[in-house]
Amino acid sequence: MTALAQDVSKLTDRYQTTVPSGVRKQLKLGKGDQIRYCIEPSGRVYIEPVRAEEGDAALGAFLDFVEADIKAHPEHIRAFEGALRDRLAALVGDIDLDLDAPLSPEDE
Repeated sequence: MTALAQDVSKLTDRYQTTVPSGVRKQLKLGKGDQIRYCIEPSGRVYIEPVRAEEGDAALGAFLDFVEADIKAHPEHIRAFEGALRDRLAALVGDIDLDLDAPLSPEDE
């Protein structure tokens, strides 16, 4: 019988983890990719990549368009200025976020 490859990762206080590099390579995952957790009736859990064709086709096409435009015209990228910058700053205010802080009981 062939031995299965095993990788281990650790959960943070916020139940986040890093997908081990061996798993990322096997599933051909890149930054921003999505994974699906599949649970069999026996309780066994496995993950699989969510491929672009399974997601929102319109959103995928739009993001591909934006990516191509940024690559073709990087000179068009500018910092937010003026009223738009002020509006964005008002929306987020002085939000301070610690990604390593434990979740509150209601967020569990």
